[in-house]
Amino acid sequence: MDDFANLLQEQEKALENIRHKLALLPDQPGCYLMKNREGTIIYVGKAKVLKNRVRSYFTGSHNGKTQMLVSEIRDFEYIVTGSNMEALILECNLIKTHQPRFNVLLKDDKTYPYLKITNEEHPRLEVTRRVLKDKAKYFGPYPNAYAAQQTKKLLDRMYPLRKCGVMPKEVCLYYHMGQCLAPCEKEVPENAYEEITGEITSFLSGGHEEIKKELQRKMQEAAEELYFERAKELRDQIIHIDTLMEKQKITTTDTRDRDVFGYAVDKGWMCVQILYMRQGKMVQRNKSVFPFYGDAHSDFMSFVAQYYSDNPALPQEILLPGPLLLEEADSGEAIETTADAEGERSAEHIKELGTQAPSVSSEEHEALVEAQEKKAEAAGIVDAAGGADALQEWLGVKVHVPQRGLKKQMVGMATDNAKVSLDEKFRLIERDEERTSVAAANLGEVIGLESLNRIEAFDNSNIQGTNPVSAMVVFTNGKPDKKEYRKYKIRSVIGPDDYDTMREVIRRRYERVLKENLPLPDLIVVDGGKGQISAAIDVLENELGLFIPVCGLVKDAKHKTAQLMVGDPPEPVNLPRDSQEFYLLQRIQDEVHRFAISFHREQRGKSMVSSKLDSIPGIGEKRRKMLLKHFGSIKKIKEASVEDFKPLSIGEKLATEILNTLREEES
Repeated sequence: MDDFANLLQEQEKALENIRHKLALLPDQPGCYLMKNREGTIIYVGKAKVLKNRVRSYFTGSHNGKTQMLVSEIRDFEYIVTGSNMEALILECNLIKTHQPRFNVLLKDDKTYPYLKITNEEHPRLEVTRRVLKDKAKYFGPYPNAYAAQQTKKLLDRMYPLRKCGVMPKEVCLYYHMGQCLAPCEKEVPENAYEEITGEITSFLSGGHEEIKKELQRKMQEAAEELYFERAKELRDQIIHIDTLMEKQKITTTDTRDRDVFGYAVDKGWMCVQILYMRQGKMVQRNKSVFPFYGDAHSDFMSFVAQYYSDNPALPQEILLPGPLLLEEADSGEAIETTADAEGERSAEHIKELGTQAPSVSSEEHEALVEAQEKKAEAAGIVDAAGGADALQEWLGVKVHVPQRGLKKQMVGMATDNAKVSLDEKFRLIERDEERTSVAAANLGEVIGLESLNRIEAFDNSNIQGTNPVSAMVVFTNGKPDKKEYRKYKIRSVIGPDDYDTMREVIRRRYERVLKENLPLPDLIVVDGGKGQISAAIDVLENELGLFIPVCGLVKDAKHKTAQLMVGDPPEPVNLPRDSQEFYLLQRIQDEVHRFAISFHREQRGKSMVSSKLDSIPGIGEKRRKMLLKHFGSIKKIKEASVEDFKPLSIGEKLATEILNTLREEES
């Protein structure tokens, strides 16, 4: 109770401090950094007017996700910038530096593949995810590695650039296949490479139709000269081009390269769709789905800024959607409108007023406009045009928020695709939940239980008896309940005795369940066969007086779930290997094994660290903890110098001994 009262007092004090700081916010563009009670930055945002944007977090109502963010805010900082563009760049850099929990993060493992023509004496064509300032030519990004590899495979057939990373001493198979000019054997003139890289550049920039016509001309010439094998090779290349480009869906009258963005939000999730238009034709698309916590359009613009921050292959034009106004209606449906539509309604409203009352003064007109702007801002509508202008100034390419015509339809197509993808995600989740619930109910019937809501599963882990541990996971209605997971260090068992380990863990778990009146499981799952099942039943029935069904999961030679055993004495239960019930058991066994192994590695790592430092005279438990806290790891201690130990009051002699001991162990 005292802790709760202290927490409320702390929150009230923090809010009072925030209220004082809100009054001092400037009417300028910039970035704001929200912090939690530990002072950790949990959200970074940008604003055209800092005062209005930051205040909006602490006034009015918010959706569930934004409420979650606001509930953790205990302080904030802000950085004033000279323009929207500077705020956009600063926000992107701050997000990359601090990786805030509530921001949309375009992580490293989500980087996109590019095709690259290397800047070397003998250039190569390769697929890469690393974009460097090395004067190479980059093309892309491609939505996935398969699309990039297929394109490279086609170009490798058509253009004989070298394929090897290190120049060989003699010609390879690619030369004999006509896919390499063999610079390892003979001199290749520079203009030959220029011609090839020029054609590849033309092809990847959308000029594949011209390439195709040239191949058709060469094919006809080869056929007329009776070089049928060569004609067949050229025909195959033309077919490959057609196959690669058949996914194009829409065509524009011009031949500009465009990236078309659309996004949709629902239930705290956002889906961003990117349509890649090259030479006026749509060649690929990409989607990203992630949770968001702030303003939908601000987080979308943050995604776009991060996407282009490391992207060297910029298009000629970027098309963006306007922001959505999202209000969580009682029905749970999202009501949406654009900022531009709001502005049009404002203009129409003012025009009507002017028609009805011609005597409206310029001051009244300005007041009406200002009132409409405040209303739009209070509703969470972001200045779409301002964001596009800032992005355009930063990237140096045309960024447009189309209002009508074909470009508007293209953005609409991207937005519709985003809605479909998001809806598909939720339908898949619902279907998986339904399957899981049905699988849990059916499994209960197979075992002979009326209901099977709560399953508790155990697994033991050790290496030849060292650092023995056990773990328990809980599945409720077929889904993991990670808050209920538990870890156990084995206390009474010496050596690799799996049965006694199981007895100890079952005893400790269910003694506590009885003592604290915790919910009992409908089924206990142990990792193993008859021995483990019998050990668990013995403790439950003979020591604790509990009669809970126990089943065992037996693994095969490949350490995969193979059989379910139930009863006393245990008997195998035949479950089809392709059934949802078997799949549920497999998930349970894999999850408890993962949890136990991770805990065992953690304990083994700690014991290895302890043994290394404890073997040094003059290092006790207190100094060991102090060293690890200061340096962070054994590796960092090894890399330290003698002077680095002085802040810990460790003299030169002991510091030298620590370094020598650790480095000798490593060697």
